[in-house]
Amino acid sequence: MKKILVTGSAGFIGSNLALRLLKEGFKGETVRIVGLDNLNDYYDPSLKEYRLNVISSASEESKSEYAFYKGDLADKAFIDRLFAENHFDIVVNLAAQAGVRYSIENPDAYIQSNMIGFYNILEACRHNPVEHLVYASSSSVYGGNKKVPFSTDDRVDNPVSLYAATKKSNELFAHCYSKLYDIPTTGLRFFTVYGPAGRPDMAYFGFTNKLLAGKTIQIYNYGNCRRDFTYVDDIVEGIVRVMAKAPERKKGEDGLPVPPYAVYNIGGGQPENLLDFVNVLQEELLRACVLPADYDFEAHKQLVPMQPGDVPTTYADATALERDFGFTPKITIREGLRKFAEWYKEYYQ
Repeated sequence: MKKILVTGSAGFIGSNLALRLLKEGFKGETVRIVGLDNLNDYYDPSLKEYRLNVISSASEESKSEYAFYKGDLADKAFIDRLFAENHFDIVVNLAAQAGVRYSIENPDAYIQSNMIGFYNILEACRHNPVEHLVYASSSSVYGGNKKVPFSTDDRVDNPVSLYAATKKSNELFAHCYSKLYDIPTTGLRFFTVYGPAGRPDMAYFGFTNKLLAGKTIQIYNYGNCRRDFTYVDDIVEGIVRVMAKAPERKKGEDGLPVPPYAVYNIGGGQPENLLDFVNVLQEELLRACVLPADYDFEAHKQLVPMQPGDVPTTYADATALERDFGFTPKITIREGLRKFAEWYKEYYQ
C-alpha cells in the first residue's frame, strides 16, 4: 500500500486531492494518505474544518486509509518525525501561505511557510527517500512577463510580489535537491484555481460575499484583467497524473545525476476577461437563488485601477502537460461557477 503525504490537506486543493485519492485510490490501488495542515486563520478556519469533515466522511466509506496531523511545515522536528514514522512513497506539498496582496502586509508568514517550510520538506525527503515529490508552484512566478501564453521555457526572474518570489525559490530549491540528492521533483504552476469550498480571499468568492451583503465589488484594471481560471477538479486530475510519473533518474556524461526535475503549467489555456467572468458568476448566483432575481448588479460594481503586485494577464501554455500526461483542463467557467454557486447556497444559506 503506497503511503502518500498531502500537506495543506485542509486547504482548497489539498482537500480535493485527498477526496480524490480516497474515492479512487492511486493507479487503481488503495493507499494510506496522511494529511497535514496547521489550520491557521488566514481565512475562516471553520471552512477548513468543513473540508476535513467531508474528508472524514469519505474515509469511512473508502478502502484507503486517511490520517490527519495538525502541524506546521516550519516545525523541523515535527516534519522529521512525521517522515521517519511514516516512510512516505510520494509527497504532495500543497501547504503554503497563499495570496498576493496579503504578502505585501505580512511578509513573515511567507518566509516561514513557503521557504523554511519547503526547505524542511526537502530535507525530510533527502533523509527519508521518496519516489516523487510534487509541489505547488504558481502562475505568479511569471510576474510582469509580457509574452503570452506563459511557457515553462520563459525566464521567470522578475516577480512582482513576495508570494511569487517564494514560489520561484521553491523551484530553485527543488532543482538543487534533485541535482545533489537525486530526488525526483515536479513543480506545478497553478493558474487561478476556483470551485466549491474554495478560498474566501479569491475574487469570485469575495465578490459573492460582498454582493450578498449589499456591498460594492471592485473590479481591478477597469475590468481589463484576463485570468486563466482553472476549475479545481482539473487541477486535481493534473496532480494525480503527475504523481504517477516521476522524472526519470539517470546519470549524465560526467557520471553525476542529471536532476530528475520538471515543472509544468496547469491552466485552462483559455484566458477569460474578468468582467465576463463576473457576468457568468452573477448569472449562476441568480440561478442558484443565492441572490434575488431583481438584484441590481450595476449598482454594486466599481471599476478601479490595478492593485500593487497584480498582473493584467495570466495565460498558460499547457502543451507540455498535454504532451507528457495526455491531459488539458476541460471544465468551462459556466460549469465551474454553477457548481460553486450551488455549493455556496447549500453551505451558507
